Amino acid sequence: MSKAGGCRGCGCRVPQRASWSLVAATAALCLVLATSVCTAGAAPMSREEKQKLGNQVLEMFDHAYGNYMEHAYPADELMPLTCRGRVRGQEPSRGDVDDALGKFSLTLIDSLDTLVVLNKTKEFEDAVRKVLRDVNLDNDVVVSVFETNIRVLGGLLGGHSLAIMLKEKGEHMQWYNDELLHMAKQLGYKLLPAFNTTSGLPYPRINLKFGIRKPEARTGTETDTCTACAGTLILEFAALSRFTGATIFEEYARKALDFLWEKRQRSSNLVGVTINIHTGDWVRKDSGVGAGIDSYYEYLLKAYVLLGDDSFLERFNTHYDAIMRYISQPPLLLDVHIHKPMLNARTWMDALLAFFPGLQVLKGDIRPAIETHEMLYQVIKKHNFLPEAFTTDFRVHWAQHPLRPEFAESTYFLYKATGDPYYLEVGKTLIENLNKYARVPCGFAAMKDVRTGSHEDRMDSFFLAEMFKYLYLLFADKEDIIFDIEDYIFTTEAHLLPLWLSTTNRSISKKNTTSEYTELDDSNFDWTCPNTQILFPNDPLYAQSIREPLKNVVDKSCPRGIIRVEESFRSGAKPPLRARDFMATNPEHLEILKKMGVSLIHLKDGRVQLVQHAIQAASSIDAEDGLRFMQEMIELSSQQQKEQQLPPRAVQIISHPFFGRVVLTAGPAQFGLDLSKHKETRGFVASSKPYNGCSELTNPEAVMGKIALIQRGQCMFAEKARNIQNAGAIGGIVIDDNEGSSSDTAPLFQMAGDGKDTDDIKIPMLFLFSKEGSIILDAIREHEQVEVLLSDKARDRAAILKGKMIPSYIINSNPEMENEDQPSSENDSQNQSAEQMLSLSQTVDLADKESPEHPADSHSEASPSDSEEAAGFAPSEQISGSTENHETTSLDGECTDLDNQVQEQSETEEDSSPNVSWGTKAQPIDSILADWNEDIEAFEMMEKDEL
Repeated sequence: MSKAGGCRGCGCRVPQRASWSLVAATAALCLVLATSVCTAGAAPMSREEKQKLGNQVLEMFDHAYGNYMEHAYPADELMPLTCRGRVRGQEPSRGDVDDALGKFSLTLIDSLDTLVVLNKTKEFEDAVRKVLRDVNLDNDVVVSVFETNIRVLGGLLGGHSLAIMLKEKGEHMQWYNDELLHMAKQLGYKLLPAFNTTSGLPYPRINLKFGIRKPEARTGTETDTCTACAGTLILEFAALSRFTGATIFEEYARKALDFLWEKRQRSSNLVGVTINIHTGDWVRKDSGVGAGIDSYYEYLLKAYVLLGDDSFLERFNTHYDAIMRYISQPPLLLDVHIHKPMLNARTWMDALLAFFPGLQVLKGDIRPAIETHEMLYQVIKKHNFLPEAFTTDFRVHWAQHPLRPEFAESTYFLYKATGDPYYLEVGKTLIENLNKYARVPCGFAAMKDVRTGSHEDRMDSFFLAEMFKYLYLLFADKEDIIFDIEDYIFTTEAHLLPLWLSTTNRSISKKNTTSEYTELDDSNFDWTCPNTQILFPNDPLYAQSIREPLKNVVDKSCPRGIIRVEESFRSGAKPPLRARDFMATNPEHLEILKKMGVSLIHLKDGRVQLVQHAIQAASSIDAEDGLRFMQEMIELSSQQQKEQQLPPRAVQIISHPFFGRVVLTAGPAQFGLDLSKHKETRGFVASSKPYNGCSELTNPEAVMGKIALIQRGQCMFAEKARNIQNAGAIGGIVIDDNEGSSSDTAPLFQMAGDGKDTDDIKIPMLFLFSKEGSIILDAIREHEQVEVLLSDKARDRAAILKGKMIPSYIINSNPEMENEDQPSSENDSQNQSAEQMLSLSQTVDLADKESPEHPADSHSEASPSDSEEAAGFAPSEQISGSTENHETTSLDGECTDLDNQVQEQSETEEDSSPNVSWGTKAQPIDSILADWNEDIEAFEMMEKDEL
């Protein structure tokens, strides 16, 4: 959409102040045209199969929603492993995650409009009555303003929108008299005190009963908020104003958006992740499209769609141009620094960016949407789910997956835009994986670790609000939905707001006169409404042709490196120098370093530093190669120096009624049978007597041939193992005696030996925290005979339950689990260390293999006078190079398979004198030491806040 309001792609003109109904009709036409011309690329899916998959989604929703209502309501969320409700204050705190819980039956409110989309109108009517009867919005509890807005306020408004639609149809909700809207208005007024700041940015948290800054409120002292937290209010607040006529809500949300826009980094047009709500200073200056920023961009574009205000579109297009210029590196989307956008801020991506292809579809930029979506899908095919974070070479960075719906959202929008049945197959895979790996008797459980298949006792409300809505719509035909979905826009929580709000109670000024939009390049505003003749130029295989080059991107581990090497060979040039190949005594290598702006500095104490001055590189490409080389040096070192930690193990309950659907994260032992080398141990469980297992068992007949349960405490783990082994047990599970402990909140426990030779222990031993252990103990009390599987990762249900009569939904149509390689043990630890990111002017020393490693990210700002990148080397000593006041620079280009690099290195140098020779062909660089304690602290602070 140009600034004059022309919808270029569709060949029509929309008056600048026209109602959005005309604009919406135009956009709908674009989608119809796009769908009609791109129907190939995969085998068409029959109407019958689509209906079957749609019905399967309905059954899955019933399973999740029914168990919530039976076992959890009126609690906020269901705990699917323990079959009870999660009540704030009654369960161990999960930190910021619990800020979404306000004792207001969150899951029920979040699911209201999903019930209508799934054509469950009777259940919807019952649910609305329960909300009006039971929900209390005046609880003395501190909640997240952001989460409460998108889930509760959005849920009430979405429910109201569809309630009045049903009432108008005359079949249902005839008794309804805007009661949900009255509740939404009450909640809106409760959130307004959060905006009492000089900037207009809201406080991140508020007490529902006492508001802000009162002694009893326990909030109001915060100084920072995330960009998405402050910038994801306009849809719900504007809708509330348009529905009620109370303009104050829209005014406050607009003021917050205006402030964020004014605080953008003017040279890059990017915004940071975290901002000070009082001063407007950027606290975290990295920028991306994932966690902390994601829905800010989404709401700018959707605010234009819902409200018809050109200024929102102009802002979005300005940001989008910057995103595609700096952040988008197809198929990757990598965070950068807002002041130095050519430098990447990290070498990993978080799962929340999976929404972005769907937003690009709404923007009309289909090609990059297809590319990024395909990359994400391949990560899912490798790990069954999208890890919470993964590296640029597609390894797991954070292994959790809380059943996030963003990828399903993008899949739905891509199917709507292209009509390619390939995306129906993608949706089918999502359904199969949810049933196969996440379904448990009481609902669906979040994945604790996608590598092992272990579960968390968690089923977030957004799973019902979004996942089932998008999956059902993906397979539904128009006649399957009782209303026209094109008349509504989805909020970030997938709540439905009617487009007719654009013409209702429009008392807000459309233009922000403080911004000079006339200076913006008009070319930024192309492609808002896609020209299907250009997007799909007489080629029904358009989407497939874009996906095809990316089909092996994850398996090949590093597409960008491969592409770069191929381009180099085609041009006749040599590929960039790799850190693993570098020889300090090779003149040719030193010449390459010089070309990349990297030089060697010999220090008085015998250390040798590599220092990069990007401005001294022969070209910008050489400077980028130099940055990659420095990064590879650190990554190569970290791979060599990581301690050999045993990965987490899995305890899978396979007897009735669990059938392998409950998987518990277990800590390994440093003795006994290694489950990574032996497939598994299977057996029924029995409690040992004495329960602590510290003496000869008095009930050997009970544990003979079974897996013994033992309580932690009073003696060494190895002693317990010997006692149950002597009694004939085939394995042991030690359960923590610290009541309430959980793998959700505590680091994974690894059982050590007793200092003696433990070769006599032949059985596997695993450790469960109290919460996970109680799940097994409760199962014994209820079902007596409980069979479990001890393994390195969860096993395929089709294999472990072969020949048993079980419900068909437990085993999907693909009987064999993928036999894919898991990440190496270096990457398998629960608390995976941060990727290595090199700061400007920081120093790294080369040290021997035994030196400890402390990698970290640094997130402080670079000194304006300092523009060097340095890595230092020493034969046997380390330094504690301070990284204060330096901005990190991470690399996004060539990647290496570091698992194999350790074996390629020669033995550690023996000569530690200042005149050491450390770069011969027979003896290349052994290791690099990065011991930055201050960086570790910075990364840990970031890790707490980020996702």
